[in-house]
Amino acid sequence: MDEVEVVVAHSERTTLRVGDVFLKVDTDQSRIDVEVEAMALAPVPTPEVLWRKPPVLAIAAVPGATLGRLGEPSTSSPEAWARAGAAIRKLHDAPLPPWPGRRLDELTAELDRECETLVAQGVLPADLVTRNRRVAEAALRPWTPAFTHGDLQIAHIFVEDDEVTGIIDWSEANRGDPLYDLATFTLGHEDRLGDVIAGYGTEVDLDVIRGWWSLRSLLVVRWLVEHGFDAFAPGCEVDVLRARM
Repeated sequence: MDEVEVVVAHSERTTLRVGDVFLKVDTDQSRIDVEVEAMALAPVPTPEVLWRKPPVLAIAAVPGATLGRLGEPSTSSPEAWARAGAAIRKLHDAPLPPWPGRRLDELTAELDRECETLVAQGVLPADLVTRNRRVAEAALRPWTPAFTHGDLQIAHIFVEDDEVTGIIDWSEANRGDPLYDLATFTLGHEDRLGDVIAGYGTEVDLDVIRGWWSLRSLLVVRWLVEHGFDAFAPGCEVDVLRARM
């Protein structure tokens, strides 16, 4: 009998690993619906869905390893990062998924509320929040929607021999800004952005990327703290915000 490994666990969802099988338990079945359909539509390697019995989704592990972890230097090759960029571009060039993404006005309103709360509750210093809110403004502009992963953290792309073997965790896939995926993927690994863009194959607006780095970090810091994660660890979200000062 394989040991049960708790991959992630909080009040909204839990992921367990038993051998080569991942069991995802989610309180919101709409997220699982999106995940299953997005993996079926995405033109990139994704995990095999083994079975589904709400609220549990069972998927197969993908081979290889992630390019790194947030807060730690990546030892992966520039070629591996470039191949990841090429896979992201292939996703963004695919037909749009049938469900919508977030509206710009909703995102702006959420960011403003979160910035106020971060300062009011003393989670972050006011000057840090104010500066990063200004930086985030570059991302708050109209964009041409693409098929985006929506939560493309570095831990969600696996590679083996510099080839992408799988992209996991598709519950937030939507019609979104492609630069948000690129920014999420390189969050905390800014030195690898050039490799990713080389593989992506087109120039990108670096101010927008920086804007998304600030915006994503501002939106997730309080959630991470409240759910037992350390956003203040070296190289993680708070350090990303401090780098904009």
